Amino acid sequence: MSAPTRASVRATITPALNRVPRVTAMFWIVKVLTTGMGETTSDFFVKRFPPELVVPIAFVVLVGMLVLQFRLRRYVAAVYWATALAVSVFGTMAADVLHVGLGVPYVASTIGFASVLAVIFVLWYRSEHTLSVHAITTRRRETFYWATVLTTFALGTAAGDWTAVSLGLGYLASGIVFAGIIALPALAHRFLGLNAVLAFWFAYVVTRPLGASFADWLGVPPSRGGLDLGTGPVSLAAFVLFVILVAVLAVRRRDVEAAAA
Repeated sequence: MSAPTRASVRATITPALNRVPRVTAMFWIVKVLTTGMGETTSDFFVKRFPPELVVPIAFVVLVGMLVLQFRLRRYVAAVYWATALAVSVFGTMAADVLHVGLGVPYVASTIGFASVLAVIFVLWYRSEHTLSVHAITTRRRETFYWATVLTTFALGTAAGDWTAVSLGLGYLASGIVFAGIIALPALAHRFLGLNAVLAFWFAYVVTRPLGASFADWLGVPPSRGGLDLGTGPVSLAAFVLFVILVAVLAVRRRDVEAAAA
């Protein structure tokens, strides 16, 4: 038997790196920021340019970012979060097209996207026997991961609009409601023993309507219950903060983790 090469020994003792970030407090902050920015950015472009033009462009940008993300063998903060932002913008447009373009009620699209998400989870678990985000080390797992992320953005958009518009809560009240809801999985995990993976994905879905509701509240006019700061300025301010936080993540690298077995 031939002696092992230096490269093979290094591969054996070096742990594989996860292709998605470690879940930290900064993760949730940037995640909520991308959800709000995706909402207002989508509204800004769709209302100023023909949807027939901006929606395909958003889709092409998303595909391009996903191709770049899949070519990487490890988590890179700038690429990952730029991809998440592209998902946020296109996911918002997809949910809005169903309601505005096709007339699908928000409650129906919420149920529909929730059903799609459930199917993805079932297929993912049957294939990989785990839904953990701490072991995204193969292309197949990463495919399931991003399919889940895209669906959660569309689901969260529809759910947020359903509570704010269809149920008449308004954007501020809707944001407060989801701020309370997002605390439930953490409390249930801490005190009731809720499965950590279930708690994570529950909170992940809720971040979308949480961020989007507050972003809409800042951007829309008073006639719609907002502060009328404008979707453009809100998106720009959020983007500047987004760039700063992602730069901090890229430099400090505290969200890079070795993949679990």
